[in-house]
Amino acid sequence: MELNTIAPEVKKKTAKRVGRGIGSGTGKTSGRGHKGQKSRAGGYHKVGFEGGQMPLQRRVPKFGFKNINRINYRIINLDNIQKLIDEKKISKELNLKIMEDMRFIKPKQMLKVLGKGKLNSSIKVFAHKFSDKAKSEIESKGGEALLI
Repeated sequence: MELNTIAPEVKKKTAKRVGRGIGSGTGKTSGRGHKGQKSRAGGYHKVGFEGGQMPLQRRVPKFGFKNINRINYRIINLDNIQKLIDEKKISKELNLKIMEDMRFIKPKQMLKVLGKGKLNSSIKVFAHKFSDKAKSEIESKGGEALLI
């Protein structure tokens, strides 16, 4: 025995050859047992089938309504805008490009400004929507609330 002749012991699993005579152990019924739905070709049931009993997904009641045309806005409050100004991340204006760079919104995502908190500085804010309180607060500090 030499070092270059040593090879790892690999036991490769081969696929069962079914239906090749009774001596093979998987002949005759080919490992499917005797009779019944599972022994037949193409004989199986769909996912969720419970033997004729009413399936769970049909028994459980469904509620509500999902509006497929709903627009989900990413919201930012005035106190968050003030925090960004205090941390010197923004100075004169807040637009979608800046928000994307800070990873606050994703591209093509809608932005809405809400009026929670106080704003101490004048700033130009670009957004898709403003609450009435947010708009009046921004404009009272000498800033601009511009719709996109």
